Amino acid sequence: MASNTDMILRTKFAERLCHWAIVFCFFLAAISGISWFFPTMSWMSGFLGTPQMARLLHPFLGIAVFAGLCYMFMRFVGYNMSARTDAIWFRRVKEVLLNKHDGEPLQIGKYNAGQKVLFWLIMASILALLISGLIMWRAYFAEYFPIPVLRLAILAHSVAGIGLILLIVGHIYLAIWVRGSITGMVTGYVSRAWARQHHDRWYGELKERKSNAAEAKGNGA
Repeated sequence: MASNTDMILRTKFAERLCHWAIVFCFFLAAISGISWFFPTMSWMSGFLGTPQMARLLHPFLGIAVFAGLCYMFMRFVGYNMSARTDAIWFRRVKEVLLNKHDGEPLQIGKYNAGQKVLFWLIMASILALLISGLIMWRAYFAEYFPIPVLRLAILAHSVAGIGLILLIVGHIYLAIWVRGSITGMVTGYVSRAWARQHHDRWYGELKERKSNAAEAKGNGA
């Protein structure tokens, strides 16, 4: 087991709390949505009580997910902008998926190119879900839109919902595949070896920042 001195902070507490709150709300919103989309799974709405209660809570859970993702967007958008080194990851994606890390450094920042693509697809999906969901929200807004618009909103909501579920499933699979990722999101800390292996450029930047801080402190002493 790694010692405390071997661990580095990757995700702050507020960000982890928001992440797990999104997981909880999205799970409830997703299973209620699936229960309506696939009649054979109608029993899943029971997680929220009665079918009537599920229909009442579903849009509010969706808004909670959107609000949480807005916070995550503000916190992480800077790390998810494209970089020239992303091309290395795409070029060697097969090696990455096979967990092979020999050869030239991948020069991966805090998030790799695949995580960046996932980030932007999730944000696009939740935006589509919000807009279409508000249009078709019968209790408040649906009466202001004509039937053809409502039908398009229902179609867009369904497609975006299924797409987001698949993206989240992929996110979970990759988190399990890369050992240490889930622990990092629970505790906030990852080992230096993990950071060096999976996010080498980010690890190098952290070392340089720490070295500069120590040098500045020494000069000021």
